[in-house]
Amino acid sequence: MSDSNDEAATTTHAGPHGYISNKDAYLKRLRRIEGQARGLQGMVADEKYCIDILTQISAMTSALQSVALGLLDDHMSHCVVAAVAAGGEEGNAKIREASTAIARLVRS
Repeated sequence: MSDSNDEAATTTHAGPHGYISNKDAYLKRLRRIEGQARGLQGMVADEKYCIDILTQISAMTSALQSVALGLLDDHMSHCVVAAVAAGGEEGNAKIREASTAIARLVRS
């Protein structure tokens, strides 16, 4: 589903992204999450106890939320702050973009 606010989500940013200084840490965490997903597949294939699978899904969900919040924080402190400091419509657009991203995270 797409709405007019999703257009802001595809906005590009010139220059380095806010998360670039934490890129290696994000990649490490995402690889760990990828391993958790493979582990979940194995648990289902091996017909493990459903509560154990749900526990691992919860851990994986928390890990993804942690990455999302870190990226959001980096975006706010880098991209949004820079756009607001520059003034004009770009700052307003970045704030709307961040609000849309926050709303998506809250809904998920």
